[in-house]
Amino acid sequence: MKTNLQAQPAATLRSADDLIAHGLAPAGVQAELTRVAARYAVAVTPAVAALIDPADPRDPIARQYIPSGDELVTRAHEDPDPIGDHVHAPVPGIVHRYPDRVLLKLVHVCAVYCRFCFRREMVGPGKDTALSQEAYGAALDYIRARPEIWEVILTGGDPLMLSPRRLQEVIADLAAIDHVRIVRLHTRVPVADPERITDDVVAALRAPDVTVWVALHANHPREFSAQARAACARLVEAGVPLVSQSVLLRGVNDDAATLTALMRAFVENRIKPYYLHHGDLAPGTAHLRTTIEEGQALMRSLRGRVSGLCQPDYVLDIPGGHGKAPIGPVYLSQDPVDRSRYRVVDYCGDVHGYASE
Repeated sequence: MKTNLQAQPAATLRSADDLIAHGLAPAGVQAELTRVAARYAVAVTPAVAALIDPADPRDPIARQYIPSGDELVTRAHEDPDPIGDHVHAPVPGIVHRYPDRVLLKLVHVCAVYCRFCFRREMVGPGKDTALSQEAYGAALDYIRARPEIWEVILTGGDPLMLSPRRLQEVIADLAAIDHVRIVRLHTRVPVADPERITDDVVAALRAPDVTVWVALHANHPREFSAQARAACARLVEAGVPLVSQSVLLRGVNDDAATLTALMRAFVENRIKPYYLHHGDLAPGTAHLRTTIEEGQALMRSLRGRVSGLCQPDYVLDIPGGHGKAPIGPVYLSQDPVDRSRYRVVDYCGDVHGYASE
């Protein structure tokens, strides 16, 4: 598998002119891409740029990171806050949607900006880049006052954009709260900017009184470059457990072969597949969304044919802040005549009877 399709630029690309200068966008769309970049942040790291094949107009890595004029089209049902973060934000930086866990949004910057991001209206240069010290203190007070909070999920923005020193301070602050037992970080950094996963970062993720998990976001097997695999290995070998999250994206991973290869790449790198998200209704992302029926068919194609280790939960974040719901295919239904019996579908599509008594 090719993983270095062109030379790396020296720095992160942040504008239409940067992308055109490095052959990642045609000159004819400069004005259009400048309009997109004025609304939604653009950042393509050298590591990601090196994965893109500029000769392929359908390159699945480019489709995730290179802006498109399609982003200027907003559908009527799209929403700047498509999963309802604001509905569950009791204090700045906190989202408390589920009883035993909260999101703690420390920063609003990322190493890269995904073209399908559900927080695209909230992240990037020019937005509030980090919680103030006062707001951070209030967020910790909120967590301390609620003993039902067992897990704190660091997100944003990407929490691994914090310095190792600041990251260590935050994890230590959370570890000092008796009822917080798990800290989870949601990140793109190990695949998008693997050089950031230094020994200092790894050390910062280790705390004696709390278990730290990392949820790695990747959407295509080609994102696992040699450098990305090494970054993941540094985390795993330091005792940090990893799970995955991916988004089902049209033209990126919406075929069985690619989705299988992606899930296998996670498992080969000692990362347990966790969530496959249906695309959220973020503004300007319709061209990247699949239908739910297409997603269910893909999940059906994985079941039984691909190792159980490689099976993520296919989920939808219900608009309005109502949380995630599993939306994968259904294999069990009650017999319409005899309510004590069930109909079970196997991975080949054959239907079998099952008596519960």
